[in-house]
Amino acid sequence: MKAFVLNSYAHPSKLALAQDAPEPTPGPNEVIVEIYSAALNFFDILQAQGKYQSQPPFPFVLGAELAGRIAKHSPIPKGCPFKAGDRVFGQAQGCYAERVATDYRVLHPVPKGMSLDEAAGLYVTWPTSYEGLVGRAELKAGEWVLVTAGAGGVGLAAVQIAKALGAKVIATAGSPEKLEVCKRVGGADYAVDYTKEGWQKEVLKITKGKGVDVIYDPVGRIRESLKCISWKGRAIVVGFAGGEIEKLPLNLVLLKNISIVGLHWGAYEKFEPPHVPKVWKELFDLFESGRVKPINYDKVWKLEEVPAGLGSLEKRETWGKAVVRVREDDLDQKAKL
Repeated sequence: MKAFVLNSYAHPSKLALAQDAPEPTPGPNEVIVEIYSAALNFFDILQAQGKYQSQPPFPFVLGAELAGRIAKHSPIPKGCPFKAGDRVFGQAQGCYAERVATDYRVLHPVPKGMSLDEAAGLYVTWPTSYEGLVGRAELKAGEWVLVTAGAGGVGLAAVQIAKALGAKVIATAGSPEKLEVCKRVGGADYAVDYTKEGWQKEVLKITKGKGVDVIYDPVGRIRESLKCISWKGRAIVVGFAGGEIEKLPLNLVLLKNISIVGLHWGAYEKFEPPHVPKVWKELFDLFESGRVKPINYDKVWKLEEVPAGLGSLEKRETWGKAVVRVREDDLDQKAKL
């Protein structure tokens, strides 16, 4: 089996594709998935170097998000709703490979009409954005939302969800191409260049001096964004993809009567498991309604090109969700004919 197997920590650019990696061995409640597409994530770059909060023991296969089919030779545990050949998406440690074993309970059926490339990036990004805006920010129709790094995978999902909920969306990005993506592809009402000094004044002008009701921030730009938050605004801390954990001025939190709210979607399975299927049901309703859709970067890498794909992600060259295609899917190909 082909796979990116790590026996020691290294920058992704140093990784090599193993041609004879061991086949996955399923444990209790696990199925074998033939991987067709795998998503590229920033945390994969960290994990390859031993810098991530979750580090599996050596040797391990890199990659965490997938879409594919239940393998013909896979065991089907009691209670598993899937059968051989079913199209699924979900998570597993070891997705930069041809096959992987994973718990069937972290898999979902691919929504009708969605390609496996599109489904590969659903598992982390979409529930994070949905719970952040709906569960934590309690976003209401008509409110103003500022989405930082709006052209990223998480950002474009947040832009679409906010619009579907009736909000007015201002997205930030750092290049003309990504500003265009925020509006043309994501549907943001406005896009603002955060590299320009005093960009917050533009946000205040757009909102007629009021400021934004909600800041949705996956990169670590809340401190600078607080300059354009409204009275009683809510700032959602989603992540620190920019690399720096911020220190916030609590005097401003007091003076503007605002809330700083954290979101760790991965912890819901441990602390609030009944809430997880509720979020997924509401997301599936949105997908099936056509009001939101996955947006992938326009270049798709092959399995052997994982280091190049992660390199582009690290350099902030991509927008939307970046995906590796491990093998072609017949249904996807028929849809193109």
